[in-house]
Amino acid sequence: MNDTLFSQIQKLFERTYAHVGINLEDCLIDRQRCAQLSILAGKSARELSELARTFLRRANDRLYVGIYYSRWLIEQLERHDPRAGLGDHNIRSLIMFVEEINHALHAALQFKSGAREIASEDFARNLELQAQVDTYLVLLLFVAFFRKAQRVSRTDRRWLRFHLFARNCPAAFANENLRGRYLETTELASSYTQYLDSLNGLRRLDEIRAFRSLDYNEKRRRILALADRALK
Repeated sequence: MNDTLFSQIQKLFERTYAHVGINLEDCLIDRQRCAQLSILAGKSARELSELARTFLRRANDRLYVGIYYSRWLIEQLERHDPRAGLGDHNIRSLIMFVEEINHALHAALQFKSGAREIASEDFARNLELQAQVDTYLVLLLFVAFFRKAQRVSRTDRRWLRFHLFARNCPAAFANENLRGRYLETTELASSYTQYLDSLNGLRRLDEIRAFRSLDYNEKRRRILALADRALK
């Protein structure tokens, strides 16, 4: 039986970081359950994308995860499978698809390591920053697969950066907290991935594994220190 795109991406993240211990596809929810959880998530959740969302809930010292993808998003990925080629027609759908898997996986890994403040802003920013970094690396792999000698050009990287970072519009959020969250994490992820681009494969793997183990404030300090060093 062939692996699904979902399971392939989960396995990629687990090979990179650690096994989460569950099949995240079992956490997929339908539109009705998404609507119910969106109401429980509060007013600010109304501004989040209706195409893909990850819900986290803690009860009896257990973490419950729900991953939602709209029917439209799944149809786009089925019609334009990124495993057959990545372009303007499917890159945005792939970004949303990968980010939600990443949110769920890292939330579970952090919970297993002892993190319990899943409702805190730092926890949310940590997940968002990590997802943007990891998604950029996944996109690089997709692009490289279809290039001769698996070489990714500067043009390829600029194109990925446009869709993942420059095309985002955090300032459009009416909620001040969401606006600040996405403005900061997008800037940090853009800066950090530029640093990752300067490393060879082995050094990059060591770096991102060490980076994942940091909390949000530590990640932020790490990125700002790297940026400061680059200016000197």
